[in-house]
Amino acid sequence: MAREEVNRSLDAGALKGLAHPLRVRIYDILSQYGAQTASSLAELLGESTGSTSYHLRALAAHDLIREVAGRGTGRERWWERPRGSVTISTPESMRTPSGRAASQIVLTETYRQRHEQLMRFIDATMRSRADEPPAAELATVNARLTQAQFEEVSSAISDIIGSAVQKYRDQQGDDVRPYLIRLDMFPIDSRALGATDGEVE
Repeated sequence: MAREEVNRSLDAGALKGLAHPLRVRIYDILSQYGAQTASSLAELLGESTGSTSYHLRALAAHDLIREVAGRGTGRERWWERPRGSVTISTPESMRTPSGRAASQIVLTETYRQRHEQLMRFIDATMRSRADEPPAAELATVNARLTQAQFEEVSSAISDIIGSAVQKYRDQQGDDVRPYLIRLDMFPIDSRALGATDGEVE
């Protein structure tokens, strides 16, 4: 039976509950690798079990994670992140200085971790003696778009990614491994480079 999927926009309380570097890391691990215990997280993060237990309870208090029903014991509880998308920066969260500060902590830590994962992958690939590197797609392109064109391209890419996630989400097998799919698409300001409008090649 498929688990329920809930798409959620974080309110101010949940956002502030997540706005701690270690909580963001725990949340990320649960998102990418599935259910964990305080002990397994402590080992992965180099933290004490007491510390990971504390932060798991804080995340659970804001319904960001939940205990896995029917798994574990009273002493060894398993935790998971509910399935579905999570929107961090919302109009509500950006209305107040505290909301903007919490959004910045969560976004900065999330993308710092993503960048570190990418750098570790590149480093491991370059150091590997394997004849064929692991399957990956790393590409950066530049485009000149209107707002309407940006929305069209963004929607098309999101549809492709969403379709793939739904199709392969529960796939199991010896050759199946977690993949991180990233989309970075944002305007760049040529004036930041000392050029005037229209001078970008």
